[in-house]
Amino acid sequence: MSQQELMLVGRLGAPHGIRGWLKVNPFTEDREGIFEYTPWLVTCGGEQKEMKVLDWRRQNNGLIVRLEGIDDRNAAALYTNGEISISADQLKELPEDEFYWRDLIGCNVVNLQGYNMGTVSGILETGANDVLEIKANAKDAFGKRERMVPFVPEQFIIEVKLSEKQIIVDWDPNF
Repeated sequence: MSQQELMLVGRLGAPHGIRGWLKVNPFTEDREGIFEYTPWLVTCGGEQKEMKVLDWRRQNNGLIVRLEGIDDRNAAALYTNGEISISADQLKELPEDEFYWRDLIGCNVVNLQGYNMGTVSGILETGANDVLEIKANAKDAFGKRERMVPFVPEQFIIEVKLSEKQIIVDWDPNF
């Protein structure tokens, strides 16, 4: 798997027990959804290793996992803080009108008046609603370097045109 195809979906925590189980900190929207993807590419100490999930379960308020090739606490400890990635090819196909957040990165943002506000550089999860981080163009007429636009469909986000890598927003470019 090349680096460009990988998506970070979680991080391994400390060992749990003596039989090689590890705590898991998923970054997926549905915490247990991380287990729908296999194999995992685990990066720890600068090395990447493809690993298969053998078993998982809820433990108190968290999740723990048993990975192939890890049979005791000492072996598990070597993977503490390991990053869990998957191939982007492992993601489920979505209906035509849906998209993954990663698909919005790099999209050009234009307001209803046709002003090019910049390019989506990231997405912040705030709890109430997610927010598009938009890197303004180098010669922005309003002197902005970055804009934040709440991702609220129909109110601020009018249309997402993934095929054109464009997002139409109802937003004042001076804000």
